[in-house]
Amino acid sequence: MYKILKAGKLAGNIYEMVVEAPRVAKRCLPGQFVIVKMDEKGERIPLTICDYDREAGTITIVFQPIGASTEKFTRLQAGDSFRDFVGPLGRPSDLCTDDLEEVKKKKILFVAGGVGTAPVYPQVKWLHEHGIEADVIVGAKTKDLVILEDKFRAVTGNLYITTDDGSYGRSGMVTKVIDDLMTEEGKSYDVCVAIGPMIMMKFCCLTTKKYNLKTIVSMNPIMVDGTGMCGACRVVVGDEVKFACVDGPEFDGHLIDFDAAMKRQAMYKTEEGRALLKLREGDTHHGGCGNCGGDK
Repeated sequence: MYKILKAGKLAGNIYEMVVEAPRVAKRCLPGQFVIVKMDEKGERIPLTICDYDREAGTITIVFQPIGASTEKFTRLQAGDSFRDFVGPLGRPSDLCTDDLEEVKKKKILFVAGGVGTAPVYPQVKWLHEHGIEADVIVGAKTKDLVILEDKFRAVTGNLYITTDDGSYGRSGMVTKVIDDLMTEEGKSYDVCVAIGPMIMMKFCCLTTKKYNLKTIVSMNPIMVDGTGMCGACRVVVGDEVKFACVDGPEFDGHLIDFDAAMKRQAMYKTEEGRALLKLREGDTHHGGCGNCGGDK
């Protein structure tokens, strides 16, 4: 069992938990995720790691309830436990595994939207701990939905908050801030990391493409099983078939057809849609072992 040390609401319908999981905390890196299961019969939920403390042996997760299982998570309190807490899974962010001296030479921009703000934070924190400062854009619909502001201010001096309704920080979408920074304020970057809802990442990539700015996105929104066997997170990156949970979750955003990915995500939710996708995709319909049968 994995004890919950802290549980509460961050903002709106967004929740945060600190979980005692020393073996995960010892090995995880920014960009990776965990599979969380509430009880023996519970659904397996993939959640990106928001923060970790190796000395305390804790992992921080942030989630938004979108189904029965995550709705049940909201009822858990400090002192309760998860049945399973498996990780770290997925590949770490390249910024945390590439040659450190080369990363130090780069000007980096992070763009975070909604719950996607959570997986951005550990990357910015890791860079800060290694002497690398990055610019960060955090977007939310309204002031009440801005999360982790204090944490970001502790690890970056260049935080740009924007709200769709203009109730806090700048006014407008995150893409407008990208344009403003690069055209009006004379900023330049070598790489952008954009994490948030699929539609936000799509338009971030359309915006950065104008500036020939390499952009990394996280496809964690399409993950279901987390082991590469269900096939839900199949995505075509350029001309290669990838699975977000085993090959990612981070990929070159300019190589992803977001419209196709979002359409596939919608189709995968129905039995008829899964059958059609299996027919169309053949041997590449599932990942992992490739022989598990998936939804047969």
